[in-house]
Amino acid sequence: MKPIPNDIVLRPRFQFELSGTKEELLQSFEKSQVEPFLVQRLDEHIFIKFNENNHHFWSPQLHIEIDEIDIKNSKLYGVFGPNPSLWTFFMFLHFGVVTVFIILGIWAYSSAALDKTYGLQLGLMAFMAVLWCTLYFFGRAGKQKGKPQMQELYRFMIDNLTK
Repeated sequence: MKPIPNDIVLRPRFQFELSGTKEELLQSFEKSQVEPFLVQRLDEHIFIKFNENNHHFWSPQLHIEIDEIDIKNSKLYGVFGPNPSLWTFFMFLHFGVVTVFIILGIWAYSSAALDKTYGLQLGLMAFMAVLWCTLYFFGRAGKQKGKPQMQELYRFMIDNLTK
C-alpha cells in the first residue's frame, strides 16, 4: 500500500489492490464501530465521517469504493473530500460572485458605451474580485484545518483493512 502524500490536493485520490473478496472487505467496514468514526455503506461504497462530537466545519470525509478483480482479489478506490453540503455551498458562493462580476461588467460596458459614469460598476467589480480571493484563501485555510482528520481517516481505513 502506498501512503498518501503529506500535501493536500483538491480531493486527494488513491487506489490499491487487496487480497480478499469484495464482500468480505465491505463487511469489515460495516462491522467496524470505532469512535469517533461513523461508517455508512451503500452497495459497494463506504462513507467514513466523524461523529458529531468530533465534527467541525472543515471536517473531511472518506469515500471508498471496492471493486472485485477476481474471486480472491479486490481493488480499493478512495477519495477524500469535504462535506457535500459545504462543497455545494462554496460552489454556490463562487458561482454567485462570478455571476455578479459578469453582470457588473456588462453594466459598466453599457454605461461606457452610452457615455455615462461607470466608476461604481468598476468599484463593485474590484470588490467582487477581492471577495473571490477571500473565498479562495478561506477555503485553503479550511483544508489545512481538516488535514489532521484526513490522516485519522486514512489510518482508520488501513487499520480496518489489516485486521
